[in-house]
Amino acid sequence: MQSTDPRPAGYNELMTILRDEKILVTGPAGQIAFPLASRLAIDNEVWGIARFKDPKTRERVEKAGIHTRAVDLADPSWGDLPDDFTLVLHLAAAIVPGHDFDSAIRINAEGTGKVMQRHHAARACLMMSTCAVYLSPEDGERGVLESDPLGGSNQPYAPTYCVSKITQEAVGRFSAEAFGLPTTIARMNAAYGDNGGLPAMMVDPILAGHPIPIMPGHVICSPIHEEDIFDHVPGLLAAADVPATITNWGGDEPVDFREMCRYIGELLGVEAKFVESPDGIHQYNLDKTKRVQLAGPCKVPWKDGVRRLIAARYPDRELRSI
Repeated sequence: MQSTDPRPAGYNELMTILRDEKILVTGPAGQIAFPLASRLAIDNEVWGIARFKDPKTRERVEKAGIHTRAVDLADPSWGDLPDDFTLVLHLAAAIVPGHDFDSAIRINAEGTGKVMQRHHAARACLMMSTCAVYLSPEDGERGVLESDPLGGSNQPYAPTYCVSKITQEAVGRFSAEAFGLPTTIARMNAAYGDNGGLPAMMVDPILAGHPIPIMPGHVICSPIHEEDIFDHVPGLLAAADVPATITNWGGDEPVDFREMCRYIGELLGVEAKFVESPDGIHQYNLDKTKRVQLAGPCKVPWKDGVRRLIAARYPDRELRSI
């Protein structure tokens, strides 16, 4: 009887734990990349590339045991960066204000092709995209599938982001085939943890009593804790293929964004307030089926993760028991 398991043959033996690998991480100082690269550096040789304009940021990354090199993906000069990595985690992204689409595409899309071209000899590449590439669904409660229409959602704080990430996926798909580099493209949702993320961004306005702008209707997200992100990486790398594997990358629990904010307020002893706006926060409920098949379930319940985040980032605040 033919197996229906979508993971590669030998998955359990191939890459359930990453150890003794030589790994390149782009954007290692980022909110998602830093805790991931730091944990990978415990059992692997990890290198990180970024522009590193702030010396303190580079120092923090190096203190985590990560070798660093300054590389600008808009016009990369590789210098003495090794080219014999076994795995590539392409997590860097330009998320900036303004309407310089040319610059955003050059960094996010063309930069992806340059990374994959130079490191095409790696065993696998994991490229992090975003759920913002999807066209906003009419039914916000339905889980968005990988096959659903693309089009990008409105991101007022970074108008160029969605377009540049859609073009990034196109370049990544082409590069996987052109360079023979097995690749997984994972569309991230609301990542969070002690290093920050969407819930952390809500704490200060909630404490200050500022209304949180939110789009009308159902705004449901799929929050994923940094521990679950770390646990999923081996499976997502094992699923890398030519043509590229495409999957959602979010948590297992669909969460109404208003409920998340109210929970944060309850922990802090204040009331979360909202104001509806077409430029307000917009999120996606991602269908988890394919990601669970490829990388396994999540382990951190969202309420536990949010409580831990606030306790870690606001150690002087006494949180209520709920």
